[in-house]
Amino acid sequence: MKDPLAVRRRLDAVDYLADDGMAMAIFLALKLGKPLLLEGEPGVGKTAAGKALARALDTTLIRLQCYEGLTAGEALYEWNYQRQLLAIRLAEARHATLTDADLFSAEFLQERPILRAIRHEGPVPPVLLIDEIDRADDEFEALLFEFLGEAGITIPELGTFAATTPPVVVLTSNRSRDLHDALRRRCLYHWIDFPEPGRAAEIVRRAVPGAAEPLIRTATEFIGDVRALELDKAPGMAEAIDWVAALSVLGAADIAAGDVLRTIGTIAKTPDDRAAVAAALGAHQESPG
Repeated sequence: MKDPLAVRRRLDAVDYLADDGMAMAIFLALKLGKPLLLEGEPGVGKTAAGKALARALDTTLIRLQCYEGLTAGEALYEWNYQRQLLAIRLAEARHATLTDADLFSAEFLQERPILRAIRHEGPVPPVLLIDEIDRADDEFEALLFEFLGEAGITIPELGTFAATTPPVVVLTSNRSRDLHDALRRRCLYHWIDFPEPGRAAEIVRRAVPGAAEPLIRTATEFIGDVRALELDKAPGMAEAIDWVAALSVLGAADIAAGDVLRTIGTIAKTPDDRAAVAAALGAHQESPG
């Protein structure tokens, strides 16, 4: 991808609409070989961006879903203890002795997402999506510093594994907690805003191609208005797409239809939010035009 415009075009071809800021961030990440940290509210397309980038590059997507308690053994690598135990028993049956070097060799190494990305073979490097890094513990972030800075990891028993061609790394965060400065320093950064109405409508249009045009327009406008309310969880693009898809299944032509109220569970995810969204919907349906 020779410039940010080419990035936008390639992403557009896989139905991901990137704005100028996102296109520039991805272009620089690719050209500089730097990890890209994407932040924004839930549902604005951070994870979708990583997936779309893999499709646009026509390469393998390796996804690491983060969560509290995530360990190196689940993210970087792990030893196959069952095979090691079997090897020990076979050696004992043959009256042989195995050394630590015999047991902690590449033969018994199990790849997890990060090591798999480092050792990936192919003409195009993979896209490694480290999703919702803010859900992992602070200690896990420290495990990533070497990889993010040097595209390699050190395994004490075997040495350092470095990528021949560094993977394209995309990290996402919902800002549920602050990330360490050392992690941010190793990454390029882009904040994804909720899209403006016209772009939001185009995103929904592509995600739900069978939906009526008036439904797409009125639903995305309403979502934009609802986001201005004081909600526990403001609906994002993911919820907007789900809502329009549900309404489309019901044959609704716009959000003035009678069944609309029964579908707001797709955009309101708490009792208080449901009441607030229902009131806003009622006011919208009663308003002229």
